[in-house]
Amino acid sequence: MARLVFMGSPAFAVPTLAALARDHDILAVFTQPDKPAGRGRQLARVPAATWAEAQRAPIHQPRSLRKEPAAIETLRALQPEAIVVAAYGLILPQAVLDLPPHGCLNVHASLLPKYRGAAPIPAAILAGETETGVTIMRMDAGVDTGPILAHAREPIHPDDTTATLGTRLAELGARLMAETLPKVVRGEIRPIAQDEAQASFSPKIEKEDGRIDWSKPAIAIDRTIRAYTPWPGAFTQWERQTLKIVRARAIGQTVARPLQNIGQVIRFEPERIGVVTGDGILELLEVQLAGKKALPVEEFVRGQPKLIGAVLESRE
Repeated sequence: MARLVFMGSPAFAVPTLAALARDHDILAVFTQPDKPAGRGRQLARVPAATWAEAQRAPIHQPRSLRKEPAAIETLRALQPEAIVVAAYGLILPQAVLDLPPHGCLNVHASLLPKYRGAAPIPAAILAGETETGVTIMRMDAGVDTGPILAHAREPIHPDDTTATLGTRLAELGARLMAETLPKVVRGEIRPIAQDEAQASFSPKIEKEDGRIDWSKPAIAIDRTIRAYTPWPGAFTQWERQTLKIVRARAIGQTVARPLQNIGQVIRFEPERIGVVTGDGILELLEVQLAGKKALPVEEFVRGQPKLIGAVLESRE
């Protein structure tokens, strides 16, 4: 049993925290501060803090480890043997990295050195990868540049979204960390430096990234929709309203009628509705107007027949 401090915030972090708590002493859980959520914008705890609260584990929520010396003093007083990090969202200064004797170990949702950075799961889907995975690394001062301790692979299914793939990777990462940490403590793993020649970066996602560019191929738009589910969602503009494309499917170019304008909504079979793209047709399956519930596209069109034939605004 090791004495640990855990640092993590979103749902991705919870399986790792729960797995470690079964066999180790969790001295404290560091998460990001409570954030406004929902239409009322009331403060809500991040998932890792909710889990820790239910388990009566000490919770610390500094806004910054760099600018709040008291947080580092708290860590120093706890004397953890290792700090385990999973999607914490804050930068760890060198004083924190140097503190535990077995280092700061991070669960990262890619096969490093590919897709370093804030959004590795969407990045892998956007790139059309058929496989990704998780990596356990010893953190250093760079962004996901530390030496690798272990990794495990996971296939990307054709219908995977960031939500579905992220759930599997969170569980995979939890198992891998639970297996790797005792080996690190016993000195049985030799860290392996990352190959910088193979490195790539996945920047933080912004809401505007979800705006669809209909001039792109249908397969690329399909990946965009899946990569940005659940957030920020893939969307377009129709009659000055935001129309979210919740589910869709890229199909071949052959349709029952000639292609029209890029971005135009067409019926290409009696029961199938799609959008003309730069290459192929994107079949619409489920759509949602802002402020309304998501609907199967046929049900939506029954109430909004003018969608057929409309040209959807494309990203400039």
